[in-house]
Amino acid sequence: MEIIVNLDVMMAKRKMSLNELAEIVNISLANLSKLKTGKVKAIRFSTLMAVCDALDCQPGDILEFSKGE
Repeated sequence: MEIIVNLDVMMAKRKMSLNELAEIVNISLANLSKLKTGKVKAIRFSTLMAVCDALDCQPGDILEFSKGE
């Protein structure tokens, strides 16, 4: 089981760069990059809300649950 982060997909749909999103969300580029690549183990709801607000999407558009194989 794992949580898959689709932040890169939403950023591409909204044509938003990592730098632009980091500035809007007020999060470091390094931390946003870790989130984008799925290298984080947790995310604050406040950060998730800010990302969803910036990308005009729902949390489910960014995070996906997979049972794996």
